[in-house]
Amino acid sequence: MPTSRILLWAGLAAAAGGAVLCALGWYGISGERFAERQLPYLASCTVPGAALIVAGAVLVATAYALAVRPPEPGRPEPAGPEPGTPPAPPSAEGPLLRVPGGTLAHRADCPLVAGKPEAVEVGGASLAPCPVCEPWPS
Repeated sequence: MPTSRILLWAGLAAAAGGAVLCALGWYGISGERFAERQLPYLASCTVPGAALIVAGAVLVATAYALAVRPPEPGRPEPAGPEPGTPPAPPSAEGPLLRVPGGTLAHRADCPLVAGKPEAVEVGGASLAPCPVCEPWPS
């Protein structure tokens, strides 16, 4: 199974850096006799080193857990709209809809009401147009 190389290498680097910090903290602590003189080594090296080891382990595990699927051969990548062009407004035939208690009229394919069973027809209610689907031409 392919893995995410960026996560894998980031995890290995974090774990290696954490191991180096832990080793430096241990070396600094081992030279001090009194606990109050060992505390700076704990705070500056050992605790951050342990945190980096844990973070590295999480990143490596995530790299192996996430399935990275290569693009399928022979299948073109989907082309999106040109950069800078506004998306085309949705269009749908059918009655305008509203949600109960709502103040906006929506087209049937508007993402704000699509798939909502509680959406009902506008009927004779006087509602403002939805800014997303723009049900009336300007």
